[in-house]
Amino acid sequence: MEVLKEHSSDDEYIKKINQLSDELHKTNEFKDTRKERKELKKLDKKLTFYERFLEGLERDLDIDPGRLLGLTDGIFGMVMTLLVFGIALPELQIATYADFISFITTLLPTVGVTIVSFVFISSFWIYHHEFIKIKTLNMPYLWLNIFFLICISFIPFTTSLIGHYSHFFLAENLFGVNIFLTILTFLLVYLYADSKNFLEKKPSKKEKRYVINTFIIIMGFTVIVNLLDFNVSGNFIYLFLLVPVITTIRDIVQYRNI
Repeated sequence: MEVLKEHSSDDEYIKKINQLSDELHKTNEFKDTRKERKELKKLDKKLTFYERFLEGLERDLDIDPGRLLGLTDGIFGMVMTLLVFGIALPELQIATYADFISFITTLLPTVGVTIVSFVFISSFWIYHHEFIKIKTLNMPYLWLNIFFLICISFIPFTTSLIGHYSHFFLAENLFGVNIFLTILTFLLVYLYADSKNFLEKKPSKKEKRYVINTFIIIMGFTVIVNLLDFNVSGNFIYLFLLVPVITTIRDIVQYRNI
């Protein structure tokens, strides 16, 4: 268009060229507008589907929270029982008292780790009843709680590993990762329940900070104990027995300051 105007001296001709240029410009704008509208319409449909999906996913379920609590208590009880079953009797018959003493001596590390795990699981059963009292729930919360229970359920297995193969760093790591994931999933369950107002009593900012800090301390403690247990001495695993002591002291200090 610009070339035609440059090579023409007729004003009427130039005027017609300008009109044609404006019409083409408007046509292109109209096409762009229609294209944008189609794209916006598609995006709107996607957003609508996403919003409906989220709304359906996060809606409160018609499930009695007491049933989830009963399932949780049942799994805790079963896991604690399996811990003791992990202490196996010898395959061969013990004939002499000396052999029996020798068997008991070799069994002591396994018994010690079992006691540690039992105390640790008992602590989490107490935390669950203390911090997670829910009045309602939805599907994401239900599955978060199930993932927490999965982590709890693996503790008898990783306890047996560390009881029999503590000289392998991988066995130590599996036990440590198991404990770490248990703490992490519990914290996620608590924070999600709080964000959705599922808790019977809404915690204050101070109370929530106390819970978060407590479990961050236990996480760090787990990493330190795991490293010391393998690199320095296998007896460092008994430091896990301090977890309920630490949380009890923090409880006393917390409620004293409220």
